[in-house]
Amino acid sequence: MTTSSADDSLRRVLLTVSGTIPADLQQAVASGRRPRVDYVQMAEAFHADLVDHEEAARRTGRTGRIIQRVAGRNGVLAWCCFRSRHDYDVVMTDGEQVGIPFAALLMLSGRRRPRHLMIVHILSVRKKVLPFRLLQLRRRVDELIVYASAQRDFAIHTLGVASHRVTLVPFMVDTEFFSPQPPPSSDARPLVCSAGLEFRDYGTMVEAVRNLDARVVLAAASPWSKRRSELDGMELPSHVEVVRLDLHQLRQLYADASVVVMPLHESDFQAGVTTLLEAMAMGKAIVCTRTTGQTDVVTDGVTGRYVPVGDAPAMRAALSELLDDPARAQALGAAARQWVVEHADIEVYVELLRRRVEHHRTVRG
Repeated sequence: MTTSSADDSLRRVLLTVSGTIPADLQQAVASGRRPRVDYVQMAEAFHADLVDHEEAARRTGRTGRIIQRVAGRNGVLAWCCFRSRHDYDVVMTDGEQVGIPFAALLMLSGRRRPRHLMIVHILSVRKKVLPFRLLQLRRRVDELIVYASAQRDFAIHTLGVASHRVTLVPFMVDTEFFSPQPPPSSDARPLVCSAGLEFRDYGTMVEAVRNLDARVVLAAASPWSKRRSELDGMELPSHVEVVRLDLHQLRQLYADASVVVMPLHESDFQAGVTTLLEAMAMGKAIVCTRTTGQTDVVTDGVTGRYVPVGDAPAMRAALSELLDDPARAQALGAAARQWVVEHADIEVYVELLRRRVEHHRTVRG
């Protein structure tokens, strides 16, 4: 996908999309059927070209088909970026799945290459650490964009990336699509909900809500996670319901909720951040497990409540406190909404990354 611009001389930035851009994306956003998408907003702000799996396959042809058999579609995406390296001043890869193989390919490029910005979700796993260290890929990644303080610290202290080349930014959400809605009837039974699959500790949450005087809905599905839900086969209390929802149904679930819970297993990246930001953008009180990686979104006692990993009694106490004090829950939700608008709105996010891209375009000269 190539963006349009009156001045093609500006088009010296390439953004990767580790997936296929829907053909009807622009119409879906314009009609309100889905939130704005980060890569589209970024492409417009950066005057950039987008390359997704389909575009990479088109650009690389037969060679790409051979690479796909060995390295998958993200490998083809990395090869496409490498082949196009002389056409761009900056290449921004949207995750380690593309950024690491692209950085490795840049070893074949000599000194003349584009600046490489790599968005990082979780770099601290063995299969990523090994090539990063062995191939000294920090020399071919000019800046890491990370979403969690733990990932920033790992990159600096364990992988040896210079601190000025690691930028911590909040993840993003479309605060227009996910915005406060009229509260449900005051006579309605309180609703507690959660959503998603990645590293979710639904076992602890189920124990926390057992015999709780509230309806509990778990939207245990994710378009990104390959994990099997730990709720499969679990015996649930009668007031706990497991559902799969589309975006509009999920938004309505947040709107109807008194409290949104993010129960997490220990991890060192921002598991659960999408659900957190969506619910916070809708002005909902949050109860979140404090893990090594999930420390940057909620401010305890200000925009939500943190509880320890695996601590069902602490989660139960936080939930009971907020359900018994609706004014307190509303105050936390309002503060959460304000924080997200100021720090994690999609336009704020895109502007932060635009400045980083412009910095590297200047360095590139």
